[in-house]
Amino acid sequence: MQQKRNIQIIEWEDLDKRKFYSFGIFMTMTIRATVYPATLIRTRLQVQRGKSFYSGTFDAFFKILRAEGVRGLYRGFMVNTFTLISGQAYITTYELVRKYVSQYSEDNTVKSLVAGGSASLVAQSITVPIDVVSQQLMMQGQGQHLTRFRLTSDSGTGKPKRFFGQTRNIMAQIFAADGFRGFYRGYVASLLTYIPNSAVWWPFYHFYAEQLSKLAPSDCPHLILQAMAGPLAAATASTVTNPMDVVRARVQVEGRTSVIETFKQLIKEEGTWGLTKGLSARIISSTPTAIVMVVGYETLKKLSLRPELVDSRHW
Repeated sequence: MQQKRNIQIIEWEDLDKRKFYSFGIFMTMTIRATVYPATLIRTRLQVQRGKSFYSGTFDAFFKILRAEGVRGLYRGFMVNTFTLISGQAYITTYELVRKYVSQYSEDNTVKSLVAGGSASLVAQSITVPIDVVSQQLMMQGQGQHLTRFRLTSDSGTGKPKRFFGQTRNIMAQIFAADGFRGFYRGYVASLLTYIPNSAVWWPFYHFYAEQLSKLAPSDCPHLILQAMAGPLAAATASTVTNPMDVVRARVQVEGRTSVIETFKQLIKEEGTWGLTKGLSARIISSTPTAIVMVVGYETLKKLSLRPELVDSRHW
């Protein structure tokens, strides 16, 4: 039996797919551009030893801004835009798996958990090679011991090549050192981080939204409640999965091969406190990400409703 909900969920079969994908690309690009600086800061905090460069999120932000300018906060962003593909793959997988699981269970928690984990599996298979390259670009200028690859200078100008020239430079070094497998370094760690993160986020998102709807006035717009539920779910999921995210970042940037050995060394060098590195940056980045994503995604679904269903949903 379908659960009685105050906030009705727009499902895959309710959508005009042409509108859904057209608006979805714009939404994904906007989210990436908004949160990329926080992602870069989180990566640098996680990879550094102790507090050798930055003492925290805000210290990192101001130091990067002073030393590298605004451009420094967007190192590797151009190559990261290719995650638009994984973004579309993610939302398609999530919606299709929800529809499939609904044939066996109408429990929204089950549908959200299975669909969220499945969507992350598909998306990470596309995203990991992009992350490997963009993270190497993020770490340029941070000390040779923190990254395996350094941008080589243009022989004519003595300066590193710009934009995709830098990307090709790093990609060529990765391939020369590790072959094709080098682009999937940290793949297992990524799956162990993002599948649980996604699987936890969606059930908690719907849970928080439903609980808030019971506390709020009946005429309160659902979008406001959903915008509040998103960051709560993101903070919950980030806290649960951050230890694995620290390990993932180190595996990918430092070229390690063993998730277990990386975990053991992290504990040995920095204790359990090391497992929380980058957590504040992650929550800070996930808060606007969650708000933008939830508002964008729910608006996208509302705008993409089939015409005959437009008046059937409370907004």
